[in-house]
Formats: sequence, structure tokens, C-alpha cells
Amino acid sequence: MPGPLLLADLVATSAAVAATRSRTAKRDLLAQLLRRAPAEEVAVVAAYLSGTLPQGRIGLGWRSLPRVAAAGTASLALADVDAALTRIAASAGPGSAAGRAALAQELYAAATADEQAYLGALVTGTLRQGSLEGPLLAAIAVAYQVPEDTVRRGLMFAGAPGPLAAAAATGGVAAVEALRLEVGRPVRPMLAGSAKTVPAAYGVVDAAGASPGATGASAGAAGASTEATGASAGAAPVVQAKLDGIRIQVHIAAHLGATGVRVFTRSLDDITERLPEVVELARSLLVRSAVLDGEVLALDGAGRPLPFQITGARTASTAPADRLRESTPLTAYLFDLLHLDGRDLIDEPLHERDRLLRAVLPAASVVAARCTGDVAAAQEFADGVLAQGHEGVVVKDPTSRYAAGRRGSGWVKVKPVRTLDLVVLAVERGNGRRTGYLSNIHLGARDPETGGFVMVGKTFKGMTDAMLAWQTQRFTELATSDDGYVVQLRPEQVVEVAIDGVQTSRRYPGGVALRFARVLRYRDDKAPEEIDALPSVRSLV
Repeated sequence: MPGPLLLADLVATSAAVAATRSRTAKRDLLAQLLRRAPAEEVAVVAAYLSGTLPQGRIGLGWRSLPRVAAAGTASLALADVDAALTRIAASAGPGSAAGRAALAQELYAAATADEQAYLGALVTGTLRQGSLEGPLLAAIAVAYQVPEDTVRRGLMFAGAPGPLAAAAATGGVAAVEALRLEVGRPVRPMLAGSAKTVPAAYGVVDAAGASPGATGASAGAAGASTEATGASAGAAPVVQAKLDGIRIQVHIAAHLGATGVRVFTRSLDDITERLPEVVELARSLLVRSAVLDGEVLALDGAGRPLPFQITGARTASTAPADRLRESTPLTAYLFDLLHLDGRDLIDEPLHERDRLLRAVLPAASVVAARCTGDVAAAQEFADGVLAQGHEGVVVKDPTSRYAAGRRGSGWVKVKPVRTLDLVVLAVERGNGRRTGYLSNIHLGARDPETGGFVMVGKTFKGMTDAMLAWQTQRFTELATSDDGYVVQLRPEQVVEVAIDGVQTSRRYPGGVALRFARVLRYRDDKAPEEIDALPSVRSLV
């Protein structure tokens, strides 16, 4: 039986993983540590190695991390660290901030300098070791002799690497294969690939397996519509409105508390208490249990979407929900059904999931769609969606299964402007009318080989005065160094930029430069691990 692990064991492994570029070496280092861990600690080990806490957010940020002298000797047991973090997370009510600070100071005082640095990155969600999810899943497969495809499918249902690794450690292949969707435990949302045009998206979806030619009924309006019709068995691709809101996953079951409803974000955070409108819609449905996928957004009086920042601010706010609802009401639109009354639907084709979705939801709550093999008709629908103020369309293969957490050819999004989700690596001090602001941002893409980020461009375009004021405050909080001109940042803030193209360049480490990049919005709903990868950016040259 392996003995208990020390926090120092994880710190050493993390450092070794960060020091190598080889994915095989990363995998083997992680697998060795997993095999050393006692079965009861495997879930925590996997969570920490993936850069997450089993407790979720625990109320500590960079500014509230303790500043205490480090211990000279590594002695912290991993189990004791996890117990301490659980106590910190449980601290609530009057005086809770002081209570968390005291508990955190006690933990830090027992940690070495390397352990303190590791804990800080872990607690704030900024662990960068090039060993996050991809290599870790491969390591779980190797450590417990489970096929990697089985591991990846298991993650779809487990939701996080921790419980997945625990299942593999205790029951091997059989335990991982036994993982199933559990109402109340969110699954990772299916993601869409991207194409520049509707015809290009049809080409991708057709190649993936849809059969063009048949034309179904169409939606009469571009946004959510009572006339919207979706996929049908053996039909042509589905072109669906892409709404510019917050992705939500709605779970309905009697065991889910007083309301019987839980609402999760794309990052699997529980925001049920902030969305009473969604809870009311869910409670009105005549179902015993269900899991639905969709979007929630704020609309103006004419039914057009308000700027994304308004929706984002509403869903992120912890102010009383009733007051927020009155000032900024939200509307939910659903486009997929993953479970219904005891039946899991993830492996059912889209046309079957869509049929059941429309059977249980009021038509006005279903995202508008048109099922057609006529690309010209699809383009007409897309033009109508854009005219209503939405951001584009998603073309879907009606035979596609729900691939949770994966981006494939079954769903392909089309936006009118090429956009990239990147991370801000640094920012320059402004001059002229921008004196006193942090202005020109340095943009980074994700490097899948190292797990880090590589600079691909800069921009100061698209920033309103309000945005400049906001980012100056935000980037001051993220600053790690300042030479008086360029402020280096922790790579945490995701930004969506529009570009006219990409060209090769020796100016930036990524070997490419963005053409006419301009800021569209800052994405607080996305983590740095979700941004566009460097190979994808290079493919646009």
C-alpha cells in the first residue's frame, strides 16, 4: 500500500513537468505520481495536477494570500492541505474573511517557499505547468491501464479529472465505463468548430456525415422563434441561431433542493440563485428529470440582444436576484436536451434530442433553427439572424452525438467577422489622450505543446473610454512587473478580438501577426485554457 503523499511530491512533479516539452515525458511523470498516491487521495492529486480545487472557489485571491515566512522543511501532508482548504471554503457569515485569512496563514506558515508559490497558483487558478488536462488524461490511462478513449468519455460524465481518476484507481476500466450522466452533476458543454462562411460550414458538416439535399421547414424569425423547426431523422444540416449570451446547463430533478433546479455555467459553476427566470422556466416544464443546454441573455424592449457585458454583469453579480431581475431581466433559450425522465440522450443523434426538446419546451424558449440542404436558404437565415443583432449561426449535423467538452465537426459556428479568443500577456502605458490608462494590450495564443502562451500581436483599437478605465483597474490587479512602460501580467484575462487576417511575422514569438486586431469584449466567462491554440491561429495565414 502506498503511503500518504506530501504536498512537496506534487510540487516536485509539477516542476519536473514544467521543465520538459515532451508530452510523453509529462504523461509519464504524472502517471508515476498517480500510481504512488493512495486510492483515497487520487481524486485530490488529479484535481491539483489539473490546476483546480475540489472545493471550487474558496474566497482567496492574490491580494488576500498570506505573506508569512516560509517553513524550512517540507512536512505538509496532501490530505492535511486539502482538509485546510475545505475549512477555508466552509468559512462563511460575519467575520468569515478574517477567519479565512487566519486559516490560510496557518497553512502557509507550514509550507516551504516552493509550496507557498504552488498553493498561490492553485488557489487563484493560475497554475501553469504545461500539464493540465490533456497530459493528465493520458497519465490516468497509463497509470490505471484504461484505454485513453474510455478515459476521455469518462471525463464527459465525471465532469472533472478528480472523480474520474478515483474511479480508474479503484475499479479500472469497468468503473470508468460505468460512469454515467448524473442529474445535478454538470457535464462539460459540447463545443463548436468554426468556419468563415456558411458554405464552408456546410462542407465540414457534410463531410462529417450529414446528408444534404432534403429541405425542412424554416424559422420565421432569426432569434428564438415560436415557428422555429429543428432537425429531423435523415434530414439535411441544421442551421441554428448563435446567441451572444452566457452558456447555461439546466438540471431538473426532485432531489436538487427546494426548487428542484440547478443552473450551471460553461465552466460548471453553480449560478442557480442568480437566475430566478431560468428556475421558473425549468419548474414550469412537465418533466420528472431533465438536463438542458442553452444560453441566457439580456434583451432590449424590441427583443434585440443587449451588449454581452450587460448579460455577463448580471449573471456574475451577487446582488439580490429580485432586484437584478427587475433592472436587467434575462431570457433563456435552449437548444439541446441531454437527459429526460431517466433516459440519457447524449448518445442519441441530434434529430432525436431535438424532437424531445421541442416536445417538453414552449416553442418561444427554443433557439430558432432551419433544417435545409439549400446553402442559399441557410445563408438567408443567417443574414436574418445577424439583422436581429445576434452574432452568427451554428451549422449542425443532425446525426451528431453530444460530444461533451469536445470541439468537433458535428457543430460548426459561423460569425460574420473572424474572431479569436486570446489572453492578455502584458499591457503598455498609454500616451496622448490615453495618458494615465493601461492601453495597448499584448495578445497571446495557447501553445498546446508547452501548456503556456505565445504572443501573436498587439492592439489598442476598439477600446471605449469605459473599457480603458475598466482594463486599467483590472490589469493593475494582474500586474507581476512594471518597467515604467510595459506592465507584465498574470495570463488570466481572456479577450475576444476581431481580425482581418493573419500573416507570417518574425516580430512575435508565435511566428505570426494579427492584421487589424480590435477588441470586441473581455470574456470573464472563459478560462485561459479555452482560448484559441497557436496552430489554429497559424492556420489562418
